[in-house]
Amino acid sequence: MNQAIIDIGSNSMRLTVYDVTDSGFEILFKEKVMASLAGYVEDGRLTDEGMSCAAVGLLQFKFMLESLKIDNVHVFATASLRNISNTDEAEARISELTGFSIEVLSGKEEAYYGYVGAMKEFECASGAFVDIGGASTEIVTFAGGKVDRSGSYEIGSLRLYKDCVRKILPGERGIARIRATVENKIPSAAFRDKDIRRVICVGGTARAVLKLARRVCDVPAEDRVITRKHFEAVGKALLTEQKDAADLILKVAPERIHTMIPGYLIMQYIVERFDAKEIAIGRYGVREGYLCKRILK
Repeated sequence: MNQAIIDIGSNSMRLTVYDVTDSGFEILFKEKVMASLAGYVEDGRLTDEGMSCAAVGLLQFKFMLESLKIDNVHVFATASLRNISNTDEAEARISELTGFSIEVLSGKEEAYYGYVGAMKEFECASGAFVDIGGASTEIVTFAGGKVDRSGSYEIGSLRLYKDCVRKILPGERGIARIRATVENKIPSAAFRDKDIRRVICVGGTARAVLKLARRVCDVPAEDRVITRKHFEAVGKALLTEQKDAADLILKVAPERIHTMIPGYLIMQYIVERFDAKEIAIGRYGVREGYLCKRILK
């Protein structure tokens, strides 16, 4: 059976199609639209233009799925529709324009599904799971193969860019504003467990960090785990010289030219607070967790 899942995120909208069998699932293909919906939020509300932008992206996916005769489709939204004051209005309007029924996940649900998805790839009994998105960040600590604590925080790479950066890349003052905002938004209670050896990260920021580590530190292409030293070398390349950082981002992850440094600073804060020794970057996340827990049960 083919199953499609569409994730309406604050930075990107993603379509994943799976081949589901009795023994599990396999990803057939992925598509994404960089809708940057967090950039259409004004006074806490998603604007009409933002709703139209979301609808255009969904209709692109809908046309593709209809062409492939894939009928099993589930659509959910995360912080893109959750962290606005007109959630019901936006959900109804986007559904009207596209014909899709949209489920808005709570922060707790997003964190849990992300953790479940990541565990399908990494066999890790204890550690921390982190999902850095455009407008929210989810953190789950786990031990003995079970969730210990989880939280969803209203801070993300695109939101930070919008609120703290004056130009394309942040200068020294912009970096200071970002760091102060991150520390304010993610409470110390999220890091009660110290000395967590491995942090498992998912999301666009994490994938871009892995790409940068491969270029800056010659991390092998098949490796999806980087050391703290690799992670810090990526930070040095991003935060030392603006021109060099811009050239590097444009070569490796050009679509993240404006969100790469804000996203890295969130990731840096979390890695340092946990004092993690290594960072694993996962292929699976909230969509795979949603597939397993909500659709396949």
